This record gives sequence, C-alpha cells and structure tokens, in this order.
Amino acid sequence: MKKIGIFYGSSSGTCKDLAEKIASKLNVASEDIHDVASTGADALSNYEILLLGSSTWGLGDLQDDWESFLPKATAQNLNGKKVGLFGCGDSQSYSDTFCDALATIKAELASTGCTFIGSVKPLNYSYDSTHCEEDGKLIGLLADEVNESDMTEERMEEWLAALGL
Repeated sequence: MKKIGIFYGSSSGTCKDLAEKIASKLNVASEDIHDVASTGADALSNYEILLLGSSTWGLGDLQDDWESFLPKATAQNLNGKKVGLFGCGDSQSYSDTFCDALATIKAELASTGCTFIGSVKPLNYSYDSTHCEEDGKLIGLLADEVNESDMTEERMEEWLAALGL
C-alpha cells in the first residue's frame, strides 16, 4: 500500500476533526497526520499520496496557516504524487464561495507535477457557487459541518471511493 500523508489547516478544529475521521477510515497513523501550522513543507516528500485539507474563511479565503505553507509546498517537487483535496465551508452563509480554499490549493499546486484524485459528483449540496466545480464534478470532499453535518459521512465515503486507494 502506498504511504499516505494527511496535511490540514484548521482554525476552529473542524478541519482537524475531518482529517482525523479520514485517517481513521484509511488506517493512517497519527504520525502521518500533519497540521500545516507546525509542519515543514519538506514533509510532503515522505508520502506518495497527499490528502490536503483546508477550511474556507470569509469570501473564499484559505485558512491562515495555509497562507504560509502553500508557497513552500509549491516549491516542492511533487512529481508523481497523487493529491486528494478535502475541506470545510459554510454552504448557507457563504453559498457563493463554498470551500473555495480548495480551488486555491489546487491552482497553486497544479504546476508541481502532482496528479489530482478524488473528484466526485456534486449531489445533494445546497451552495449556489463554488470554484471547486470542474467539468460537472467537485475537485474533492466538500463538507459543511455547520449546516449539513448529517451528510458528511456519505460524502466522505463517496470521496474515499473516488480516491481509488
């Protein structure tokens, strides 16, 4: 099995909780779960599969810790690595920028040689718009723990299946 590293940024703990749920489902050890606030980007090189998570703040902004981590991550050679994206947002209060931080991460990492995995159909979501939709699919797991927490488990299972791990 390929080595999986989970990297997340979390201000309120919601994205951290989601990262830990994902780790549990995939049997990823706790030492392979990294808070980007206290992890160097060189740790990305230790893994073949990277699962990257961020909450979205304001009008589509990255979680604060990703602001400093992402430029360092883009400087890494991610050639041949598979990257899955997951994140948290508020589909009602910010229905036109829902989970847009993930689209920022994807755009910034697009030139690093990685391959993105885990797109899913946007079924049963209540947002109006997101930059996370491409070709009729979402670029990763989009969770709304504020308004739609009852859907997180089903959405996570669909995304995990789409990762093909």
